[in-house]
Order: sequence, then C-alpha cells, then structure tokens
Amino acid sequence: MSDDFMLDTDDLKRRMDGAMANLRTEFASLRTGRASASMLEPVMVDAYGSATPINQVGTVNVPEPRMVTINVWDKSLVGKVEKAIRESGLGINPQLNGTIIMLPIPELNEERRRDLTKVAGQYAEGARVAIRNVRRDGMDQIKRADPPEDERKMWESEVQEMTDDYIKRVDAALEEKQAEIMQV
Repeated sequence: MSDDFMLDTDDLKRRMDGAMANLRTEFASLRTGRASASMLEPVMVDAYGSATPINQVGTVNVPEPRMVTINVWDKSLVGKVEKAIRESGLGINPQLNGTIIMLPIPELNEERRRDLTKVAGQYAEGARVAIRNVRRDGMDQIKRADPPEDERKMWESEVQEMTDDYIKRVDAALEEKQAEIMQV
C-alpha cells in the first residue's frame, strides 16, 4: 500500500518515557524509613484562614537520615503545624522544641518492608503493562500501513527492541527500589 511508511518512534519513546516517569513518581511515594522533605508535601496547615503547604509556613530540613525538622517562622502557627502533621496519617509523632518541630522517622518493621516491596512490584507491573500497550499500538500502526515484508519486519524488530529496553529499565528500577526498602 505505502512504500514510504515511517513509524513515529519518537512518539513511542515519549509514551514509554511517560510510563517510566509515572513509575518513578509512584516509587517516590513509597516510604522507605528514610527522612525526606517531600514526604510533607501533601500536609496542609490551616494558616491565616486558608490551607497552606508546610513549606510556606516554615523551613523544612533533613539534618539526619531519620529526622525531619520544620523551623516555623510564625510562633502562633507552631501548634497548627503540629496538629496538621499528627492528623496527616503519616504515622509520625512530632516533637516540639520552641519554634522547631522535630519529626523522628520510625524504623520500618520486616513485615511492612515486605508489604512495600509487593506494592513496588505492583507499580512496576503497571509500568510494564503500559509499555506493552505502547508496543501493541506501534505494531498496529505497522500493520495498518502494510509496508513491504522486509520493511515490516525491520519496524517490528525496532519496536520490540525498544520495548525490551524499557522493560529492562523497569526491572532495574524495581530491583533498586526493593533493595532500598529492604535496607535496614
């Protein structure tokens, strides 16, 4: 049908990169027992009559691997920040020291670590499925264009190689995340 068929491999790569970016975002949301300033991003404080992110009412620091500190700028908001953290569902018990709120990050137990590795595996499988769906879409584009046999095989092998490469990246990211979670 068409002798000048060109598969948009850039579009396929962009979509597979999107699946990888989504996987990294999901992995970042898994708590590994290490302190991170980003773990407080969803917590909102009732400050000055509106819901305000913690990083807009104080300075968030990570002085130690298992400690987050918040230096609240306005003394009148210290209690509200502490209350917001307690009610956030993070499972962290804030400790007050003047205008500084210290958040010791508890150690994860073995059972919780195993559960988190299973969740990481589910996230990785979702990324693999998304990548395979992009592959299927690429293969469908090739079939619809109906290029000559040798050209069709060349495009199909290119799409398959790209898919295999991205699946390897997902597997490597999963291995790294599981090792991070299981690290005591």
